[in-house]
This record gives sequence, structure tokens and C-alpha cells, in this order.
Amino acid sequence: MNRSDREERVRRLMVAGPPVLPPDLAAEAVRRGARMLRRRTYARRVLWLLLCAAAVVFTVWALTARPWVEPPSDTTPPLTGW
Repeated sequence: MNRSDREERVRRLMVAGPPVLPPDLAAEAVRRGARMLRRRTYARRVLWLLLCAAAVVFTVWALTARPWVEPPSDTTPPLTGW
């Protein structure tokens, strides 16, 4: 497509005016936007719930397993009878 063809196409588009839009376009956009917001809010709540559940599970595990305590040594027998 050369320059004159492009210019002619642009001129035709500008003379024709804006395209006719469907009358319910705005209502449809609002409906879809509201649905997207509801889904996003639901997903955010579910992720927060999973994060809180993971924090509770980690806390319970840490309190029962106590990974910061050194395990007892099993390589030497206990000294008794001294």
C-alpha cells in the first residue's frame, strides 16, 4: 500500500464519520465490569483465607515439632550409675 492509497483511505474514514455503536453497549460494559469486580473480590478473599489457614497450620506445626530445639543425641548411651 503506497502513500496515496493510505491517504485516500484515511480521507474516506474521516468523511464517513464515527461508526454507529449498538445502543446497549454501555449497559453491557457495566454488566461485564461488575462481574469482573465480583470475581476479583471473591478471588482476593479466597487467597486471604488460604494465607491465614497456612499461617495457622505453620504455627501449629512449629509449636508441636519445635524445629528450633536441638534433637537429643542418639550416638552415645546415657551415663548412669556414676
